[in-house]
Amino acid sequence: MATVFVYDNYTNRMYRYTLRESDPMPYSYGSTLRVREFRGSSASDVLWTTVRAMEAWNLTRRSYGSGIYVGYAFKRIWEGGHGTASQHYAGVSFDVGQNTSAAVRKKIWTTAKNTGAWGYVEPLSMTPTWVHFDRRYGTPACKGTTAGYPTCRVGSVSTYVLVMQDALNALGYVCGSPDGKFGPRTKNALMAWQRGVGLTADGICGCNSWKKLTAASVGIGRTGTVKD
Repeated sequence: MATVFVYDNYTNRMYRYTLRESDPMPYSYGSTLRVREFRGSSASDVLWTTVRAMEAWNLTRRSYGSGIYVGYAFKRIWEGGHGTASQHYAGVSFDVGQNTSAAVRKKIWTTAKNTGAWGYVEPLSMTPTWVHFDRRYGTPACKGTTAGYPTCRVGSVSTYVLVMQDALNALGYVCGSPDGKFGPRTKNALMAWQRGVGLTADGICGCNSWKKLTAASVGIGRTGTVKD
C-alpha cells in the first residue's frame, strides 16, 4: 500500500489517498498511470503529485493514443537520482520512453509538446534515451531562472512544502510527517536549520535556503529521522 498526496492547484488543498500498487493514480485517466508506474524506481511508501500534473498526463496519453512507458516519475529528495532542483522530487515530472526506439520517443515528445499542457518539455538533444516533461508551478525563488522551487512560508500548501519538510527531516531538523502544509512546527524546524547553516533564521524558504537545503539533502539516503 502507498500513501499518495495530491495537491489541488485550483483549491489550494492537499488530499491524501491510501492506494494499492495496481491502483490508478488519483485524477489520472482510466488505468493509464498506476501507482507502481508513477513510483518508478522510488522505494518510498509515500508519494505526491498535483492535479495539474495528472491533467497534463491525461491530455498527453489521450493524444498519444497508446501506452507510454514511465521509467522515472517520483523520487524523494534523499533518494536522489536527479539534480538538486529536480521537479521529480515535487512529483510533477516524468521521464518516459526509455524502452522504446528513437522514432517512438520522437512521437511521444511531439505529442507532449503539442498538447501545451506541460510547462517544460526538454529538447530531445538533451535526453538521448528518454523523453522528459514536467508541470512545475509557482515562481522560482531564485531570480533569472524558470527552474527551481518557489518561496515557501507559513501558510503555504504545496508539494514543494513536502519536499522541504522531507529534506529537513532527513537532515535531523524534524518537523513531523510530511503533509505539505507549512505550519508552526515546520517553521521552527526551518529556522533551527537556518541558524545551523549560518543563514538568517526568518522561517522562509527562499533562494538561498533552497540552494543549501537541497544541496545538503539530495541523495543522502534514508536517515534515522526521515518520516513517512
